[in-house]
Amino acid sequence: MKPQAFRYLRPQSLEEALAALSDTEADIRPIAGGQSLVPMMSLRLAAPSTLLDLGSISSLRGIRVDESGWLVAGSMTTHSDFEHSEIVGRHFPLLPMAMESVAHMPIRSRGTIGGSLAHADPAGDWPALSVACEAKLVLSKQGAARAVMADEFFCGIFSTVLEPDELLTEIHFPLWPSNRRWGLQKFARRRGDFALAGAIVLLDVEDDGRVAWARIVVNGATEMPTVLSELAAGLEGKVPDASMVEALLDQVESSVDVRSDLHASTAYRKELVRVMIRRALQQALPALEREHE
Repeated sequence: MKPQAFRYLRPQSLEEALAALSDTEADIRPIAGGQSLVPMMSLRLAAPSTLLDLGSISSLRGIRVDESGWLVAGSMTTHSDFEHSEIVGRHFPLLPMAMESVAHMPIRSRGTIGGSLAHADPAGDWPALSVACEAKLVLSKQGAARAVMADEFFCGIFSTVLEPDELLTEIHFPLWPSNRRWGLQKFARRRGDFALAGAIVLLDVEDDGRVAWARIVVNGATEMPTVLSELAAGLEGKVPDASMVEALLDQVESSVDVRSDLHASTAYRKELVRVMIRRALQQALPALEREHE
């Protein structure tokens, strides 16, 4: 199929783009990399009257560390930019590895972090990564801007708190402490596919093996990235072992609200969530894997 006819705008500055979005009576849809929106338009699942192409706005691209010590990325920064950035690799080794399994190279070269976050696919990588890393998202409109934490940005499947006249312009990541360890696991039928279930584990581990802080996020199996606060709290202040992890996973299995669709049943996804969390914990704490064996 072909998309319905639409008007095409390509602003040259952020101010010009925000001015266009301020016309709340117009059916305007921003387009970043277009890797999700264009196929949806071709299938007529989306039919905006106007496309606002952000590709010429250079101020929305790039990665830097600001004066407050946060890593700041423009919303038009591509997956590939994160994959190959020396700054990101030094401060956030989780992110380049995560990007390696996002779709395929041509898509990573065009798809953007802002487009992925605004699209809010429950199986997408960037929504879960931003929530796990406690990112702060800057939402701009003409004459104003507001900051929203990533775990408050998503409302459900393909749903966010973005208003029609707002644009996601920047993503801020707090830098990691030196003792942070991480695990990233996701299950997909083929390499590059969206995950049926995934888990991200971040742990701050003291020299004696005690977990001082933990954050665990699952995606793919849920309607939006889900923080497992109880599981994380069960690890904090302790030196985890395999039996402790299994006991905590028993509690989590019944508390996570897992979705079902044509790709996988609820029961199948519940088991996947358990396995992905266990593997991510073992990746962060290799001693757990040796115990499990």
